[in-house]
Order: sequence, then C-alpha cells, then structure tokens
Amino acid sequence: MEKYKKYRAYETVKIEDRTWPNNRLTKAPHWCSVDLRDGNQALETPMGMEQKLEFFDFLVKIGFKEIEIGFPAASETEYEFTRTLIENRLIPDDVTVQVLTQSRGHIIQKTFEALKGAKNAIVHLYNSTSTLQRDVVFGNSQKETIDLAVYGASLIREMAESYPETNFRFEYSPESFTGTEMDFAAEICNAVIEVWQPTADKKAIINLPATVEMSMPNLYADQIEYMCRHLKNRENILVSVHAHNDRGTAVAATELGMLAGADRVEGTLFGNGERTGNADIMTVALNLFTQGIDPLLDFTKIDEAVEIYESSTQMSVHPRHPYAGQLVYTAFSGSHQDAIRKGMDGMKQHPDHWEVPYLPIDPMDVGRNYDPIIRINSQSGKGGVTFILEQYYSLHIPKAFQKDIGAVVTRVSDELQCELSPEKIFEIFSQEYVDIRSPFKLIQYRTETIDPERDVIAIEAEIEYNDERHFIQGEGNGVVSAFCHAVNDFIHMPIDIVNYRGHSMELGTNSRAISYIETKDADGKRYYGAGTSSSVGKSSLRAVVSTINKMLTV
Repeated sequence: MEKYKKYRAYETVKIEDRTWPNNRLTKAPHWCSVDLRDGNQALETPMGMEQKLEFFDFLVKIGFKEIEIGFPAASETEYEFTRTLIENRLIPDDVTVQVLTQSRGHIIQKTFEALKGAKNAIVHLYNSTSTLQRDVVFGNSQKETIDLAVYGASLIREMAESYPETNFRFEYSPESFTGTEMDFAAEICNAVIEVWQPTADKKAIINLPATVEMSMPNLYADQIEYMCRHLKNRENILVSVHAHNDRGTAVAATELGMLAGADRVEGTLFGNGERTGNADIMTVALNLFTQGIDPLLDFTKIDEAVEIYESSTQMSVHPRHPYAGQLVYTAFSGSHQDAIRKGMDGMKQHPDHWEVPYLPIDPMDVGRNYDPIIRINSQSGKGGVTFILEQYYSLHIPKAFQKDIGAVVTRVSDELQCELSPEKIFEIFSQEYVDIRSPFKLIQYRTETIDPERDVIAIEAEIEYNDERHFIQGEGNGVVSAFCHAVNDFIHMPIDIVNYRGHSMELGTNSRAISYIETKDADGKRYYGAGTSSSVGKSSLRAVVSTINKMLTV
C-alpha cells in the first residue's frame, strides 16, 4: 500500500454563507503572549528565574497586556515564578497575568494559591475534547468530557470569590479543538459559559486552539466562524485563537481566524513552542503594521527581541525570519537590486508612503538600517553595484557605465566565490576605472580660448607615454574635445566622446570632483573611465586618460 493512503483528509465545516473571505482586518486583536508557558515548556533547557524575569519585563516593554506566565500547579519553578512576580510587585497595574490549569480540584486550588495577591489574573482552564483524545487517551464519553469541564469551571468561579482582592477573568480551551466535532465543541463551550455567566464588564475568553494543526488554514477559519455563530452570550465572549504550526501555516490560520471573528490571539515571539511551535505573534503583528494598522505592540527595535529570545531560549532566529532575520532586507539578485534601487529613488517623491519593490516594510521601522539591503555576489548586477557605490561613496554613475562596472564586479565575485564588501567594490571600481596613468599619463596642461563665439579651445599638454615625455597640442569645442584631438594627432587613435558627466564627491568648498567618460573607438567599441581632482576640468581630462589607457591595453 502506498504510504500516503493511511492518511485521511479532514472533514470540512458545512457553512453555506461563510462571511470571513470578504472581511478585512481593521484593528489589532487582544494579544496574549504564551512564551513563558507554552514556549518555555518546549525548551531543552527551560528558563531559569532570572531569564524568566527578564523575558517578562521585555514582554511588558513591547506592549503585551496579557501574559501567560506558566502552569503553577504543575511545577515548583513556575509556582515560585508566579509568587516572585506578585510578591515583588513586578506586574504593572495594566498587565494581567494568565495561568493554566487542568480541571482537577487540587490543581485548581494550588493555582489560586499561587495567584494570591495579584491585582489582575486570568485563570485558564482546559480539557481535551477531540474524538481521538476522548477515545484513545481518556476513554471518556461526550457527557463525561462536558461534566469535567463544568466541574472545573464551577470550582474556578467558587474559588475566585475567596480572593476578592484580585480581579479574576476566566478562560476556557477545548484542547485539540480542531479535532473536535463542531457541534460538540459548541456544546461544551456553552456549558462552561452557562457556569461563568460573563458580562460586558467581565467577559469570558473562549480559546479555540489548533493544538495540532490538522488542516488548511481556511478550514480553521470556518471552524472559528462556526463557533462565533453558535456560542451563547457572544457579545460578552472574547473568542481567542491559539494556532500551532504543524503544517507550517499557523500565521495564516491566525489571520484567517481573525477574519472569521476571533477577538484575541495567543502566540509566541518567533513562533517558539511544542513541536513546530505556535503562531509567531511578531509576524502577525508586523503583518498588520504593513497594512496600515497599529499592532499595539512595539517592534521598533527588533534586534532587542532577537537578543533576548536567543539568550533566553538558547535557540537561533532563522536568517530568513520574515521581519527579524539577518537576510530578509537583503537582495543578492541583480534584477531585485535594480528594482530596490529605483524604488528607493522613487521614495523621494512620496516619503510618507512606503512603496519599494521586494521590501514590504521599511527596515528603519523595525530598527534596522539600509546598509545591508543590497549585498554583492556573483548573482548580483549593475543595479546592486550602483546602489552600493551611491549609498556608501556618493558616486552617481551614468547608466551605460553601470552595466560595465556591474559585469566587472560580478566577474570578480564569481572568481573569488564570495560576497564582496562595499570596500572591495569601491576598490575594484577605483582600480578598473579611476585615474589610470599607464602607459599614458597627463602631467600638466594649459588652455586658451581662441574663438569665443564658437567656444573653440586650444590645449597644450605635457604627457608621458611609454615612459617618455612629450608635448601635444590640439583644438576643439571644449577642453575635453581639444585634448582628444591632440591625442589622436599624437598616437593616431580616434577618440569619440559618447557621454560625459561629473559631480562633486563631497560637500563643501574643498570637495573633490569626479568625472565619468564613455568613449568609443573607430570600430564602435565602448570604453569607460573616471578621473578625480579638486578641479572639474582636470578630473574630466583624467577620466579621458583612463579611457585612453583602457583602449591602449585591450
């Protein structure tokens, strides 16, 4: 039997008039970080107290108002962490801590003991509801599963009354929701809602987890929409999603779940968590940001998030992580580089509206800079090389010249089999094109206007050719033209100036000028050169000399 035949497609949810495909996200959800519970329990070496406290402070700093801090009845470490936060008054008044508990009496009791003295707390109750869990793991009927949930919900409500100093809210998760029959999922959630009797001032949270991601994200959206339609007292319920990433689509499932009516999102930074992890809250939040929606979480210093995540979890952020990866704002491909360079130029016309090809977000908005956007290797082209020379060295190279230098740099990178730094690219440009002085060298020159009406210039220049000094002279409509005529008369090499451009390399009165020259010989072959000097006129002649030397050494 073919191995794939032992798997079965998940059944769809029958919704004839689903609305979520036509909905649009317009605001951020309520966020809840589960880094310190779901993420921490998935680590080879769980965080110590100091790491947990530092991570908690960071989550508060970036704007989380609900943070699940652990399962205090399951671990003495997590119990002590909860007590440390409360007893040392480390929880801001506007932040609510959340703790997880099973529907078992002694566990619920210890959970409330751990929360004693907290100002705001969410008690998160769960039990498994899927067909597979009921039949294989627990051997429970649907009624027994509902009775267990109702028992826990009732005890939680009763225990909360014993701690009047704390503003308690309640959350229920039908664990393995995505493997649960939808009518039964609605039935058990409504039974819990009946116990808690939520109000507008004290809403209950019904969290619908894809504990194991079993289907395409559109089916998860159907499940969320179904539940939103069938939950009692819906106006006083916060429907929450908690997607795992077993199929690699947790972020998509979360976003579609929000379209389907979810009010709240649970997840972790960088998607940490059991097996393949949870939905990456950072990605979901910044996806909203790129659509013009305030995510209510601050990732303007994304490298801080990377640093604390890596130091706390001993794991690494992938270089291709959508927003935090070291390579995600970098283009090596020549066509991509050219498009980015043009897009960055275009931004000067509309600086308040980000629109750059291949960059859905401005790196500056997450605390990165533009330095690594374009990096050069053998896959790069003229656009990338041009961008590097312009951004780092203020060189505005003419279009045809760009193609030539791009080919040269690509060849070098290919030969070296490595990425080229901006310094190396500038070195290649300088060696290949700038102020080339052998075998032809300009020593000094003087000019005289002999026909002002026609701009005819006469030039007399001292040159060195093949280590011998010579004096040459010529006339032309400008200094460059006159010099080219003088060279042609001397070594009988026609030089046709195709393009000339110059600009200042630095600001200020003492700035140096650079000139770019494109010439062609009698056969129409193109040559490119550049010259620098504090004098614009001298830089242009040095550029011509550079092209002459390239023509002579072909």
